[in-house]
Amino acid sequence: MAKTAKSKWNGFSLKPRKDVPEGLWLRCPGCEQMVYKSSVEQNLNVCPRCDYHFRINAKTRIKYLADEDTFEEILPDLRSHDPLDFRYNDSEYKDRLKADEKKSGSAEAIKIGKAFIKGRQIVLAVMEPEFLMGSMGYVVGEKFTVAVELATSEALPFVAVCCSGGARMHEGVVSLGQMAKTSAVLARYDKAGGLYIPILTDPTTGGVTASFAMLGDCIIAEPGALIGFAGPRTIAETIKVELPDGFQTSEFLLEHGFIDMIIHRKDLRSEVARLIDYCKK
Repeated sequence: MAKTAKSKWNGFSLKPRKDVPEGLWLRCPGCEQMVYKSSVEQNLNVCPRCDYHFRINAKTRIKYLADEDTFEEILPDLRSHDPLDFRYNDSEYKDRLKADEKKSGSAEAIKIGKAFIKGRQIVLAVMEPEFLMGSMGYVVGEKFTVAVELATSEALPFVAVCCSGGARMHEGVVSLGQMAKTSAVLARYDKAGGLYIPILTDPTTGGVTASFAMLGDCIIAEPGALIGFAGPRTIAETIKVELPDGFQTSEFLLEHGFIDMIIHRKDLRSEVARLIDYCKK
């Protein structure tokens, strides 16, 4: 009878090692636990253990918020063109624009258009965190203004999902001018009797916070979002004091009267629809 060759022990296992496919797990920044990526995605990109709200791109945000296949995008091809010929550490702004367009699939850091939310027609603006961290340049300001003017002319509610690192330094004062521009168009919309609902997500900072993000009739925020002008570390280093726990989170701002409500992502559609009905818009 032939002898069977014995397997050699490799010090750990006699069986061949099977690699775990990449991308199945991710670490939650909230509870710092490893969770199945699929379970997070099925839960609207919210951690099923601690309710941490992950950042999501504009396309996913529209999918979660608007009725299926109702979003009609406006000015999808409007792009920035480096008005200051900006360079930083041997990199060019125009190259960064091309790279982020390829990464995000968006031509700029905001998408605008008409949509329905639970059957209520609205004008919707959604910022794109994967494009220069949703920063506001002159194209973002222009598209936001077009969206508000459309809502004004057609007497529709206006909903804006804010997720931004602030005004875009690559465009200098051209970018800062958008703070006044977006604030002015919202003032005209308010005078015309419009309903403006901004939804603040993580993060909403800088020039966006100092302009259109905080000018709503009812300001909604997602749980745990960072909301402020300068970051907490910058403020602490400037004024040389210890900041309170939870400083600049949604919960802190609600407690101090800067926002009106905190709504879980799964409830945003229903809450926005309820507000539109309540305001008879």
